[in-house]
Amino acid sequence: MIPLTLGEVARLTGGRVHPGSSDRAALRVTGPVVTDSREAGPGGLYVARRGESADGHDFVAAAAERGAVAALTNRPVDDLPCVVVDEDPARLSPRPDRPPYDAVTRAFAALAREVHERCAAHGGLRTVAITGSSGKTSTKDLMAQVLVDLGPTLAPEASYNSEVGLPLTVCRLTEDTAYLVAEMGASGAGHIAHLTEVAPPQVSVVLNVGSAHLGEFGSREAIGLAKSEIVAALPEGGLAVLNADDDVVSAMADVAAGVGARTVLVGLGAHAEVRAEQVRLDALSRASFVLTAPGGVAEPVTLQLAGEHQVGNALAVAAVAAEWGMPWREVAAALTAAAPRSRWRMEVTERPDGVTVVNDAYNANPESMRAALRALAAMRRGEGRTVAAVGGMLELGADSDLEHERVGAHAAELGVDELVVVGLVARPAATAYQAAGGTRVTTVADRDEAREHLQETLRPGDVVLLKSSRDSGLRLLGDELAGVGG
Repeated sequence: MIPLTLGEVARLTGGRVHPGSSDRAALRVTGPVVTDSREAGPGGLYVARRGESADGHDFVAAAAERGAVAALTNRPVDDLPCVVVDEDPARLSPRPDRPPYDAVTRAFAALAREVHERCAAHGGLRTVAITGSSGKTSTKDLMAQVLVDLGPTLAPEASYNSEVGLPLTVCRLTEDTAYLVAEMGASGAGHIAHLTEVAPPQVSVVLNVGSAHLGEFGSREAIGLAKSEIVAALPEGGLAVLNADDDVVSAMADVAAGVGARTVLVGLGAHAEVRAEQVRLDALSRASFVLTAPGGVAEPVTLQLAGEHQVGNALAVAAVAAEWGMPWREVAAALTAAAPRSRWRMEVTERPDGVTVVNDAYNANPESMRAALRALAAMRRGEGRTVAAVGGMLELGADSDLEHERVGAHAAELGVDELVVVGLVARPAATAYQAAGGTRVTTVADRDEAREHLQETLRPGDVVLLKSSRDSGLRLLGDELAGVGG
């Protein structure tokens, strides 16, 4: 955290210091900025947010016990000196085209923006912003491992890509940080625009536009419009890295041109400027390819991440690293060296008994579900079977049944030997799998029934995929089957 006094925090956020004395205003925040009191530390600032099930103001004392020196609140709290930002129920957003965030969330954004500006002014911090309906976190992890070869790099923990997660990441910046990797998600119009105001990018990456949050946006075109906010935020001369193989994404080149930014297209098609050729998958569905780029570049890459869909993520990373001066040969070497980092994303475990568990159940949408099924099919070995345990994909609105049916049909087309359908939301996948010629389908009510079935039926040589939205809980079943996690 860049040190700030409470007086400075109050000025930035439009708040007031409580208790209101000069010695309190001079108090310096030098430690971690957190929204969870259990993560508070010496010299830190605790941001007291109101959630759906808990009020952060109730935990200010707990933050103080762990060493926090101040809190950001929207009412006076006596357990710590605090900066109080008043809530205005009549106007939750300062702009009509921004989400109606509460006062503490807006204040937190302003604080993070100041930290970003100070770091940029001190050492020329470079920021790359990443969005997409799927693949953001895997790309973020790859990006961080490649850019660190150019200089000190900060990337989000887990999937910190929201109005809370991004400021938490930005507040971890130091004056020595050279590169910030900012993951940006959206569940509505204006969300990404808000995040780009917290961490203005010089380079923006759009991976894909799929069906995630379709129930909230209403159409893929609306999702694309929201994602394009990350391109519209670029400065003149900035760079948009766009997926050439996604028509909605590639069309964002017009948005880039409108703000005076440049565009580079990445993908598998011949029209991509940075592309992958001669793509091959090994027994664990890890891709090897030749990275090609203008100027006769042809460098071999072998990824450690499972799934052919990781190739597009790697190409986006390559384009960003090259933009910031990394030679193509070093880019290819860094991509080859990069390892999986985040949990429950194509996490492959080979058990001692010969069963392979693929845990990709951190989240799911139709596109990532199909990508995971393709990876499963590529991992078939000998006489072993491929088994897909799929749970519900959430936030699909009126298209939910249809999209689950398409998943079931796709599993059958790929030759998946058994489809285990977990829960009512995913049930349409079972019918479609059978109708498309699937060989064996099992429907179970919940994770416990799925565990019992799989423990009884899996045998050496089998590969089992766990895939669902986070709330379906199959990531935990994946841990149980793999014998990992806590």
